[in-house]
Amino acid sequence: MLNKGATVAEVARSFGITETTWYRWKNTYGGMKATDAKRLKELETENKRLKKIVADQALDIDMLGEIASGNR
Repeated sequence: MLNKGATVAEVARSFGITETTWYRWKNTYGGMKATDAKRLKELETENKRLKKIVADQALDIDMLGEIASGNR
C-alpha cells in the first residue's frame, strides 16, 4: 500500500490502527519476515509463562522458609 503512494495515515486507518501503533510495530518488527515475528511472539509468550512459574516457586520457597523458622 505504501509502495502505491498511500500515506502512513491512510494505511494505518485501513488496518484500523493509529499511526503511533504503526510506527511502534515498525520499530519492533521492521525487517522481520512473518515467520520471524510469529516465532518472536511465541517466545515472548513462553518467557511470560516461565517467569510466572519462577515467581510461584519463589513464593513457595518463602512460605516454606517462614514455616520452617516457626518450628524452632
